[in-house]
Amino acid sequence: MSETFVLGIDAGGTHTDAVLLACSAAAGDAAQASLVASAKVRTRHDDLPRSVREVLEALGRAAPHCDFGRISRVTLGATLAVNALVQNRADRVGLAVSAGPGLDARRFTLGRHVCVVPGGLDHRGVEVSPLRTRVLHETAVAWQNEGVAAVACVGKFSPRNAAHEQAMAEAVRHAAPHLSVTEGHRLSGRLNFPRRLATAYFNAAVARLHGEFLDAVEAALAAAGICASVRLLKADGGAVPLELSRREPVQSILSGPAASVMGVLALCHESAAMRQGCSLLLDMGGTTTDMALFVDGSPVVDRDGMLLEGRRTLVRALATVSIGVGGDSLITVDADSGALRPVKVGPLRDGPAMAFGGTQPTLLDALNVLNFSAATAGSADAVAGDVPASASGIAALASRHGLSSHDFAQMAVDDALQQVADAAASLTEGVNARPIYTLAALKALREARPAQAWLVGGPAGCVARRLSQALGMPVQTPPHADVANAVGAALTLPTDALELYADTGRCVLTVPALDISERIGKSYGLNEARQRACDLLRQRLEAAGEKGARVEVTEADIFATLDDAGFGSRDIRVVCQVVPGLSAWIDQVR
Repeated sequence: MSETFVLGIDAGGTHTDAVLLACSAAAGDAAQASLVASAKVRTRHDDLPRSVREVLEALGRAAPHCDFGRISRVTLGATLAVNALVQNRADRVGLAVSAGPGLDARRFTLGRHVCVVPGGLDHRGVEVSPLRTRVLHETAVAWQNEGVAAVACVGKFSPRNAAHEQAMAEAVRHAAPHLSVTEGHRLSGRLNFPRRLATAYFNAAVARLHGEFLDAVEAALAAAGICASVRLLKADGGAVPLELSRREPVQSILSGPAASVMGVLALCHESAAMRQGCSLLLDMGGTTTDMALFVDGSPVVDRDGMLLEGRRTLVRALATVSIGVGGDSLITVDADSGALRPVKVGPLRDGPAMAFGGTQPTLLDALNVLNFSAATAGSADAVAGDVPASASGIAALASRHGLSSHDFAQMAVDDALQQVADAAASLTEGVNARPIYTLAALKALREARPAQAWLVGGPAGCVARRLSQALGMPVQTPPHADVANAVGAALTLPTDALELYADTGRCVLTVPALDISERIGKSYGLNEARQRACDLLRQRLEAAGEKGARVEVTEADIFATLDDAGFGSRDIRVVCQVVPGLSAWIDQVR
């Protein structure tokens, strides 16, 4: 029997959580984990290093006899990026586009700051018109003066030839050195132009926040004497080294929702309701509510790519939805609009609920008012924090609009519950609109309709009963629901991936991540490329001491091409990765 310690940290828009788990397994047995200690502190957006230091200090106090030097692995989850997007607080992005012949590139752009740069390549990567960057040089200077913080450079056929993207990036750096730059070809080798635009745009929008968070974590871990390897969750439930995550922050925008999925999986694996049929996950934090679906105990994968603000990307992700409804979401009144629900909750958050020292009423305050009133009638609904402070804030806002505190609180809670129910229905309909894939396998189901919901997050105890009524299904809250995301982060398996390219015209196979270049024959095919990619990834994992990992092909493309002499050839691209999963299940509390 061997025992190792793993640390999970989840940085949310409201709280930063940490858990310390002890993992053990006898030979041939499935690994089990026990919760040694947990901690929760307020996220300080103006001082992220302090937030991480404080949660580690709190964890140390909760486990005074544990030596942090024995921690073998640290895995992070974060909702900071997705929260920033939901609340429209991400960095402003300038989009530099080179499209060449074909459809007008402006049909696919995002944001208000767009520069279409003259010049282009054809589908083989051959220049058909030279790039003229003078207009981009002038535009970048204007962007910087207007408060744009980052630029995404995307060429229509840059995976075939990155020269135009690199030239645009160089022009931006020369004209406006304070702008950070994302180059689309560095994020994916796929040719889907609209999705590559969206992928690069969102990468640029969250890059600064993402980097600041990773800097804060690394500094805090070093100060605490933790020297273990550190990884960050991706949107598909895998975990990658920080070095890779820094280069591709877009991969971890939905890190927080992925952490909650993996956390519920670890906490509820013994439940028959989880292992059979379809169930809904709801993670209600202070800023957002994240949702996902499980089928037969495995999370559903979004095969169409991560969806952000209505745009598809090239990022593989679990099928999740995030809405701006959380315990700290502000309550506002739109009395003059004639709306059916004039009292609105979210999407903005401006500090904690009044129950925890805030200055404006939030959803949690409304729940406290209703639940305290219901408690006198024998209801078991929970309240949180300073209930009189909640009641005072709700009463003051209600009186300004001629409503009683109870009616006003009820209208706020009803609006929040309706938003959650609508989003859950939308997620379900979207999943059922195409073949259902999970992390485990393709599921041959006609449809998947959740009959059970799992609720985690800080306000879970305050809202579970009401949420069950709104959804029309049982809602259960598993043990340790308030730190489920940190548990999921701690137990997520490290993953790895590689891309293989084959050009039968040049008779060359390359794997950039491994610095491999091999000769191939002109008849080399897609199946051979798939097998070679998987073999190379397994070899790399075995060299690092990871044996028996499940490897899957996530992307496989083949393109017929003609060279200048008119001879046919094939361009082949294969991406494979370790199947995301858990290293252990939660068994007991020490």
